[in-house]
Amino acid sequence: MEVCYQLPVLPLDRPVPKHVLSRRGAISFSSSSSLFGAPDPRQLSQRRGAISYDSSDQTALYIRMLGDVRVRSQVGFEPERRSSHPYLCIDFRTLHSEYGPQSSVSEKRVHRLLSFQRYLHSSRLLRGIPQQIPLHILDEDYSGQARCMLEKVGSWNFDIFLFDKLTNGNSLITLTLHLLNQYGLVDLFQLDMVKLWRFLVLVQEDYHNDNPYHNSVHAADVTQAMYCYLQEPMLSKSLTSYDILLGLLAAATHDLDHPGVNQPFLIKTDHYLATLYRNTSVLENHHWKSAVGLLRETGLFSHLPPEDSMNMERELGSLILATDISRQNDYLSRFRTHLDQESLCLSNASHRHFVLQMALKCADICNPCRPWELSKQWSEKVTEEFFEQGDIEKKHKLQVSPLCDRETNTVGNIQIGFMTYVAEPLFGEWARFSDTRLSQTMLGHMGLNKASWGGLQPEQTAISEETETSARGSRSKGIPQGSRKS
Repeated sequence: MEVCYQLPVLPLDRPVPKHVLSRRGAISFSSSSSLFGAPDPRQLSQRRGAISYDSSDQTALYIRMLGDVRVRSQVGFEPERRSSHPYLCIDFRTLHSEYGPQSSVSEKRVHRLLSFQRYLHSSRLLRGIPQQIPLHILDEDYSGQARCMLEKVGSWNFDIFLFDKLTNGNSLITLTLHLLNQYGLVDLFQLDMVKLWRFLVLVQEDYHNDNPYHNSVHAADVTQAMYCYLQEPMLSKSLTSYDILLGLLAAATHDLDHPGVNQPFLIKTDHYLATLYRNTSVLENHHWKSAVGLLRETGLFSHLPPEDSMNMERELGSLILATDISRQNDYLSRFRTHLDQESLCLSNASHRHFVLQMALKCADICNPCRPWELSKQWSEKVTEEFFEQGDIEKKHKLQVSPLCDRETNTVGNIQIGFMTYVAEPLFGEWARFSDTRLSQTMLGHMGLNKASWGGLQPEQTAISEETETSARGSRSKGIPQGSRKS
C-alpha cells in the first residue's frame, strides 16, 4: 500500500487534534509548563526550540544554552542576549525578506492546509480508515506523476525541482519515506509509522524554505544523491542496513535549521551558536543537535535499547560534521592515503563509516556534477544566498565575506573556482574509489559545466563591469546609488 504518495484530504467532520493545535512553529506549548522556565517534573519531556530533553538528560545544559532562532525571532519574545555585540540579534528568519519574492499570507495558509491534509490522510490510511472524501483529480494527477518519478529515483538525472512541485513542496518527506521503505528499513528496525511520519514532517518544517539554497529541496537533492552512491557496487555489497539507515537520515538532516549565512558570519557577529561551539563547525554541530532533538521529541528510536539509540545519535553527528567544508582537506587527505595504500577494508565498521562520510560529502556538493539544466539552477541559488549575506553585511556595515559581494563576483567565476579547488579533487578521488559509470558521468558533467560557465564569463563580466561603472557614475554626481531614473 503506497500511502505516502497520495494527497490526503482534511476531514470536515473531525476536530483538529490538540497536539497539532498546541504546536506553534517549532515549539510545543503546554498550559502546565512555562516556555522559558524550568521543566515540569510531572512531564517526561519538554521541547525547547529544536531540542527535546527531560530532567535527567545529560544534554539539558546544552539545551538551556542553545535556545532557538525560531522562537527568539517571533513577535512577543525578547531576544536573549548572549553578548553585547550590536548584531547579535539579527533575525535570521527574515534575512532574505528584502531581496527575494515572498509568498502572500493566503498562499502560506493554503500550503500549510495542504500539508496538514496530507498528514491527516496518511495517518488515517495507516490506521486502516478508508478515505471518505474523494481527492481532486488534479491532485491525483500530480501524485501519479510523482510516483512515476520515484520509479527512477536512482537516476542521476532525477529532477528534484520538478519532484518538489509534484509533491506540493513535500519532496523531502516523500523521497525519504520512499527510500526507507524501498530498503525495508521501516520493518527491519520496527519503526512506528506515525512517529516516522511526524519526524519527517518536523525535519522538513525545520528547514528555512526562504533560503535560496539551504532549504528542504537541497536536503531532498542530497538524499537522492546519497541513494545513488549507496547503490554503487563498492557500497551496496558491503554496507549493512544500519549503515544505510544512518546514511539516509544524515543526508535528510545534514543542514537542518540552516540560517542562510555561513560560519564566518556567525563568528564575526558573536552569535550565541558560535560561542557555544567555540567557533568550530558551528553550523554542522547545530544541524546535528537539531536532528537529535527531533529524534528524541518524536521518540523514533525510543523502542531501541538506550545504548543503541545513543550510538546512533553519535554516529549521525559524525556523518553530519563531516560536511564541514573547512575540514575538506583533512578528509580528502585521509581518503587519498587509504586509496594509495589500498588499505580500505569495508568489512571493518570504522572504514565503512568513513566511506559513508565521504559519500555524504560528495552528495552535499554534487551540484556541479549534475546535468547542466539542474546544475545551473543550483549554482544560481547558492550564489544568490551568498549575495544576500553580502547585502546583509553591507547593510550592517560589516566587512563583506569572500564571494558574497554581488558587485565584484559572478555566478560563473564562483562556480569555476569551486569546481577547480573543491569539487574536482573530491570527485576525482571518489572515481578512484568507485570507478563506475556514475562516477565517470559525474566527472563528465562537471567538465562540461565548467566549460559552459567559462563560455558565459565574458558576458557576465561585461554586465558586472557595466553595473559597477554605472554605480560609480551615480556616486560621482552625488546621486544615491539606485536612485537614478532611466
